Amino acid sequence: MMPPSRLHKQPLAWIEIGLCALIVAAIVYCGVHVARFGYLPSPFFYEPMDTFADWFNTAFWARQAGAYDTWGTIYPPLSFVVLRVMTLDACYPEVRMFEGSPGYDPRGCDWLGLAMMGVFFALNIALTYANFRKIDPRTALMRTVVVAAGMPMLSALERGNLLLMTYTCVLLGFGPLLASARLRWVFAGLAINFKIYLIGAVAAMLLKRRWLWAEGALIATVVIYLVTLALFGDGTPQQIIANIVSFSQNRAAQLLDGWSAFTYIPLYSVVELGSFPLGSIIGSQAVDVLEVLLPMLRYTTLGLIVLAAAAIWWRPELYTSARAVMLAIMTALSASESGIYTLIFILLFVMMEPWRGFGRKWAIVMCYLLAIPIDYAIDQLPEGVTNFYFTGAEGLITREVVLGPFVRPLMIMTVIWAISLTTVREAWDARSRKTAIDRRPIISTRLVP
Repeated sequence: MMPPSRLHKQPLAWIEIGLCALIVAAIVYCGVHVARFGYLPSPFFYEPMDTFADWFNTAFWARQAGAYDTWGTIYPPLSFVVLRVMTLDACYPEVRMFEGSPGYDPRGCDWLGLAMMGVFFALNIALTYANFRKIDPRTALMRTVVVAAGMPMLSALERGNLLLMTYTCVLLGFGPLLASARLRWVFAGLAINFKIYLIGAVAAMLLKRRWLWAEGALIATVVIYLVTLALFGDGTPQQIIANIVSFSQNRAAQLLDGWSAFTYIPLYSVVELGSFPLGSIIGSQAVDVLEVLLPMLRYTTLGLIVLAAAAIWWRPELYTSARAVMLAIMTALSASESGIYTLIFILLFVMMEPWRGFGRKWAIVMCYLLAIPIDYAIDQLPEGVTNFYFTGAEGLITREVVLGPFVRPLMIMTVIWAISLTTVREAWDARSRKTAIDRRPIISTRLVP
């Protein structure tokens, strides 16, 4: 760690310390909000009774037939095999299988499931710190707060999303902590079997001409899938693909569906369907502009990623594998809505970048701001009666129309633009340097008699 006497000579340290302090202050505010009102503020999920539901609903269906046919899950079998081990059988009776959220009741019984979420959350903090300390000890602590305790990870914890385990596998599979290629293949295979869209992270290695690495990771992915399919007895490729197609056709029916959105897709659905009187808040003319602008921004973002991928393919020696993996994950997350907690993967790889150049600096600062777990209310919706998980009581809640769905996806896009354009520029600068060298006049050292 850098001595305190030299810290003032490092502007990046002071900038990141200040931004990190904002995140910590916001986390404290969230804790005060829970203590005072009994639920987390936006941008956390708008239904306060649904806390940890992803984990326990999945654990319920891990013990029942129909996870793919009845529940319509898109999780591969690994998720169910793992949660069957990490939760208590006695807390999941069959009588609740037709309820909308059969995992609600087990939260009060399944202490092991609650403990395992805490274990993975703590493990992720430790591994993230070790990862960043290996890259740059000066900023390791601040960047650990961003990635392992910022809004996306806290959102994943609040939902009980299996991203808690997926992140561990991504960090070990694609980060610098493990030296063994075979172990990294295994963790990459586990990550893909938790979240299918991470298959692109392995395919990104082909941009770097790392054929053997990609082959090893894909073989590990297939082996893990076949073993867990045999253990669970359900979840064929046909079932998973059919459920993904069905899931991708879901449209946001209300503005609250965009509270914790990664992209503008939910907001665009609300604008297109007219299911919420958005014009009364931002004006009808602004709504018309959004209907044209939002798809344009999305396709521009995807186009820039393609250009950056082409640059890596052209000059793979200029880039780290982490950059290629980051672009692949950006593509998957930008193409469809997956929830704000998936931003954790982009935070991880952006924070591996050095504080150098405008593009990187912009992306890093945006990631700090995106990790602040609070939102700003611009309007209120009518009060409603709901149940609160943390207090176990019923009461009134005033839900809000917040600024996040309007600006957060754009902030994420600017991160993607910054990294993509930086990638393209690095390839172009390298080409320019090579051209200059090739055109340099040859000076003969032969002695002239």
